[in-house]
Amino acid sequence: MPHGDLPGLLALTFRAVMDQIHEHLAAEGFDDVRPAHGFAFQYLSHSGGATAVELAEHLGVTKQAAVQLIDELEKRGYVERRPHPTDRRARMVGLTQRGWQCIERVVAWSVDAEARWAGLIGAGQLDQLRNGLIEFVRDAARERPVKLRPVW
Repeated sequence: MPHGDLPGLLALTFRAVMDQIHEHLAAEGFDDVRPAHGFAFQYLSHSGGATAVELAEHLGVTKQAAVQLIDELEKRGYVERRPHPTDRRARMVGLTQRGWQCIERVVAWSVDAEARWAGLIGAGQLDQLRNGLIEFVRDAARERPVKLRPVW
């Protein structure tokens, strides 16, 4: 029986896990990473790098806002700019070793969270939940691309 609260519960779950992960990251020396940075890291880790325009489009921000974010992440050592392979006017942004290390820690803490959830509801139920969520995303993607990005 539908209750209408599932989207809110999913958002709260995401927020609770991200808050925990960021506490762990801070304790491990990544105290300068904000949750919003994770959306850029996620995109860069799956795309192999991007221009400021591509990152802006993904995040749903202006090119100027993306450049500011890139500047901030570069200053902190998480990304680097390098020449674009085919466009001499453009620059590619990619993750540095520190950026990849941060992602590795996020993945490790995410795996830990899933293990805790399996302990709470059972591994079989967690697999069912994961498979159901995959179907929800596939269904939504039939209408428009589904991007993991902040809701500004």
